[in-house]
Amino acid sequence: MPELYNDLGQPIGFPVADWQACEHPRGAIIQGKFCRLEPVDVDKHVRDLFAAFNQDIDCRNWTYLPYGPFATEAELRTWMCSACLGDDPCFFSVIDLATEKAVGVASYLRIEPGAGVIEVGHIHFSPLMQGKPISTEAMYLMMRQVFDVWRYRRYEWKCDALNGPSCAAAQRLGMMFEGIFRQAIMYKQRNRDTAWYSILDREWPTARTVFESWLDVENFDAEGRQKTSLSQTMQQALAELR
Repeated sequence: MPELYNDLGQPIGFPVADWQACEHPRGAIIQGKFCRLEPVDVDKHVRDLFAAFNQDIDCRNWTYLPYGPFATEAELRTWMCSACLGDDPCFFSVIDLATEKAVGVASYLRIEPGAGVIEVGHIHFSPLMQGKPISTEAMYLMMRQVFDVWRYRRYEWKCDALNGPSCAAAQRLGMMFEGIFRQAIMYKQRNRDTAWYSILDREWPTARTVFESWLDVENFDAEGRQKTSLSQTMQQALAELR
C-alpha cells in the first residue's frame, strides 16, 4: 500500500487496514523438521537443559545474559521456576527431534498484541545446537509463527552491543540494525549499551523464502555443511525492500 498524505501534503505513514489485535504466544507448540518449540516445563526439561548447558565448559555462553551460569541442576530449576513460567517473557524449550531432549531455550517478550509488536530474547542455545541447522530453524519457526500465524507487524531483537555473535546473528536472520541505546540497562554490575534490530511484516515473505531455501536438505553436503550462506543471501534479498 502507498504511503498516506494529509490535506497539507505532509506524509503521515502507511495505512493499517482492518487491524485486529494479535494472539498472545502462551501455550503454543511450534513444530519443525529438526526441532519443536514447546512451553517450558520445569520438571520435564530441567535435567536435559542442565546437561546440555554443561557442554559449555568455559561458560562463555552466559557472558551477555543477566543470569547464569548455574552450577547445579537445583540452581537452574530455581531460576526456571522464577523466570520461565510467566506470560511475558513467554519461554519455550527447544526440543531436538532426533533425541527428544531439550537443548536450549528462547522466549517472546515485551509482547504487545494490540500494537502487533513482539521481541525475541533470552536465547540460550547449548553447544548441542550451535552452528547447526536446528538453531537456525528454531529462530525461523519463532519468526514464522509471529508473522504467518499471529499476524504481528514488527519483530524485535535486542542484545548487548558488545555481543558480536548476537549482533551478527540478528543480521544473518534478516534483522535490520536500528541503532544503539547507550547505557540502556545494568546487569551483572556493569552498564549495557543495547543494540536494536527488527524485521517487519512486509519484509517477512522475502525472508521466509530465503529461510526455507537455506533449510532445504539440498543446501547441505554429506557432512552437513551449508552450500550457500544464509547471511549473504538474506541481506541481498532484503536490500531492495529497505
